[in-house]
Amino acid sequence: MSQNSKEDFTALAYSEQGKKAVYPGSFDPITNGHVDIITRGLKIFGRILIAVLENPVKEPLFTAEERTAMIKEIFSREPRVEVKSFGGLLVDFARNHDARVVIRGLRAVSDFEYEFQMTLMNHKLNPELETLFMMPSIRYTFLSSNMVKEVHRLGGCIRDLVPPIVEAGLDEKKRQAERSIS
Repeated sequence: MSQNSKEDFTALAYSEQGKKAVYPGSFDPITNGHVDIITRGLKIFGRILIAVLENPVKEPLFTAEERTAMIKEIFSREPRVEVKSFGGLLVDFARNHDARVVIRGLRAVSDFEYEFQMTLMNHKLNPELETLFMMPSIRYTFLSSNMVKEVHRLGGCIRDLVPPIVEAGLDEKKRQAERSIS
């Protein structure tokens, strides 16, 4: 990155236009890795809009409404975090909410190729939209929503991996599944 690019990005992050970033994802469920990215992102941006993806192709464990409600509860004491669900193109969602920066978490090199392609497509659709890649804290680099769901389903402890409201939600989903089987 050239010195001018760094200065431009820093100016964007701290300008009136750049005060809000969008952090999109399915968050099925949100993990402490996601919470870590959001909390650290607030050190850079004045506001973060968490965009909970409604993807009809995927079959999420939690509905978009449940995911949105959990995230709102987790950040209920943080007025700089807003949570909304969305369907459609991220570039349209960002534009409609006056956000010029997208935050994406990268856990490993394996995430980079997909994220790089998505960033290039988003930039093609809206050249004004920038993407900031953030690494989670080292204690969360292995963590994924799918891994949390699988460990929980198999009876493993997820206490340090998700906020308490998520663990309670997973417990309830597991009880519902067991009742439907019996």
